[in-house]
Amino acid sequence: MKQNKLFKGDLTVSEVGLGAMSLMQGHDRTNTYILDKALELGVNYLDTSDLYDKGENEALLGRLIQSNRKEWTLASKVGNRWKDDGSGWDWVPSKDYIIKAVEGSLRRLNTDYLDLYQLHGGTIEDPYDEIVEAFDLLKQEGKILNYGISSIRPNVFLKYAAASQMVSNMMQYSLLDRRPEAYFKQLEQYAISIFARGTVAQGLMLTKAAQKYLSISIHDVVKIQKVLKETAKDLEVSTLAMALKYPLLNKPVVCSVLGIRSREQINDLAEAIEDMNRLSLSDYQPIMDLLPEVNYHDHLLP
Repeated sequence: MKQNKLFKGDLTVSEVGLGAMSLMQGHDRTNTYILDKALELGVNYLDTSDLYDKGENEALLGRLIQSNRKEWTLASKVGNRWKDDGSGWDWVPSKDYIIKAVEGSLRRLNTDYLDLYQLHGGTIEDPYDEIVEAFDLLKQEGKILNYGISSIRPNVFLKYAAASQMVSNMMQYSLLDRRPEAYFKQLEQYAISIFARGTVAQGLMLTKAAQKYLSISIHDVVKIQKVLKETAKDLEVSTLAMALKYPLLNKPVVCSVLGIRSREQINDLAEAIEDMNRLSLSDYQPIMDLLPEVNYHDHLLP
């Protein structure tokens, strides 16, 4: 599998990464198979958050990768704190909380450093200076090697991109959600690399029945699904391959992140990786001709 170096720093990540949130508690045999197979395929990027399963997703990974931690580029996220009664979470973007929260993540993940630590959200009202100070301090201490953000709010991610050591932004990005493309030139100018999540559009680019997606009507989704399947068949590739490859054909994307929860799905990925190598942007033209324009409407720059 192709490995992509981020614009900043020394991180190199596989062009397909695993979103660990899909791994299931109590299914360690399946989870182990998935992770072992992923490494065999050349996947090295593994993404989680202290928010997922109230921290138990991190603990699950900590058990599963303790014997081969250094083979993984391990990422987690911070900023959301579960309420004591478990009914939801609060946004806590403070220096003190970030510095405290990383200790919990490191303990659960059974590691002494994170390759990438990401602010899990963000608003323009957040105390920007102290957030950046917290990440810079953790980097100086060696507890994190790089930091980034996970945000689809233009006024937020562009502010961090312009004036911090942030190396990446994780964005929802797929054929059905091309909103980030309007900001790719700016992010590339700031040397910010993109991790694409939601690459299969909640399954709509695979086998999920059509439904409205963002501002795209169910009628248009049906048409897109039909042409996607026909195009994939003509090219003799899978729709999964087409879904994962599209973001990677657009700078500055370095990784398509995918959730895997079964042996069948990781085996499907193995086939898709072979197919991805044969795809180019021109292969998507029949689908692009059908796609309505979708843009961000909130959290724009003044």
